[in-house]
Amino acid sequence: MSVTWGEYGAVLFDLDGVITPTAEVHMRAWAEMFGEVLAERGVPEPYTDQDYFDHVDGKPRYDGVRDFLASRDIEVPEGSPDDPASAETVCGLGNRKNELFGEVLRRDGVTAYPGSVRLLDQLRDQGMPMAIVSSSRNAPDVLDAAGVTDYFSVVIHGGVASERGLAGKPAPDTYEAAADDLGVPHDRAVVLEDATSGVAAGAAGSFGLVIGVDRGVGEQALRDAGAEVVVADLGELVSEP
Repeated sequence: MSVTWGEYGAVLFDLDGVITPTAEVHMRAWAEMFGEVLAERGVPEPYTDQDYFDHVDGKPRYDGVRDFLASRDIEVPEGSPDDPASAETVCGLGNRKNELFGEVLRRDGVTAYPGSVRLLDQLRDQGMPMAIVSSSRNAPDVLDAAGVTDYFSVVIHGGVASERGLAGKPAPDTYEAAADDLGVPHDRAVVLEDATSGVAAGAAGSFGLVIGVDRGVGEQALRDAGAEVVVADLGELVSEP
């Protein structure tokens, strides 16, 4: 797969599932948290990986909680972001999942995908400005754990989005903010995403190119969400010497 990177002025990456395999860590944390919620309420239909892709993947944490609970007709109070992880609220459950994620990350660490690092190296050698756009507030910790922080001059994570009042994916706002922070027009920025909600965010903006990374969602689902190019690994986008 060939992309003429010189036609663009910036590259905007999602983090989980694009640069690092932390989607697996997120999936385990979500599965444990939601499994407990369903068991406590005697809901017979179990939480599955497909629920992650359908209701959670790529969205701000509390939106993921809200959407999954709605899929099982479970109602809990909204609560507030400072709710303890023990609280049976949307925010409390989201905070519980965040604690579980942190425990797994500290215990197991994370390693960036080799193909992603190859592309980052090429783009950095070309002087390409790069940004991370992640719904996760844990993005800085993940970047640090993977040793890839220095590739990115801009990081828009869930905390930054909240502070700035930016709508989360599938709205394009966080990607637009990243391009603005890099000083690059939206139509000269490339978006790389593995979640349908993130691809939809790229497609909703006036970006120069939206690339889907198929880590399990499926090529057609990514194309249906608006991806113009789909690859299985970022190594496919590295130019031949």
